[in-house]
Amino acid sequence: MSDQPWRNPRPAPSLPEVQPRLASSLIPNWVRSWWPALLWAGWIFFMSTDLFSADHTSRVIEPLLRWLLPHLTHHQIAFVHHLIRKSAHFTEYFIFCVLLFRGIRGARIGWHWTWGITALIIAAGYACLDEIHQSFVASRTATPWDSLLDSVGAFFAYLALFTYFHLRKPTTPAPPTELTARL
Repeated sequence: MSDQPWRNPRPAPSLPEVQPRLASSLIPNWVRSWWPALLWAGWIFFMSTDLFSADHTSRVIEPLLRWLLPHLTHHQIAFVHHLIRKSAHFTEYFIFCVLLFRGIRGARIGWHWTWGITALIIAAGYACLDEIHQSFVASRTATPWDSLLDSVGAFFAYLALFTYFHLRKPTTPAPPTELTARL
């Protein structure tokens, strides 16, 4: 090897060794943190269009309910359809708040109350903007009650995140005993 000084004595790195560095250099950290929340915001916007109005969703949900629960009356099916639509509001903003928290937290670890409050405020603001968007769609009705329901879903996500991170606090290791010190 001494007769070939231009050769590198270190072997080439393996693919698993290079992959983490390659991924972090190609995709910025903020993109990795925020893409799910941005994609979900787009999904919420899409769900606010005419395609997901009560008239259009009833064409799918009501026949399915009649098939699953044939004993229900028309009014009961309409009420269940209404409950499904309202639970969708709650659920989509619950998920949105969790994804916003993920984006705000970024590569940091753990819980900080300002991250959760910021995610909650952004989700509530987006809920208001979503209702404003729906006011411009002819087949949709914009109501502050839907915005409140969306914000309640985001608040429950905040509570779930708070509970999750406080229940899984790392425990401090027990001091070494005489027996473990000898091992």
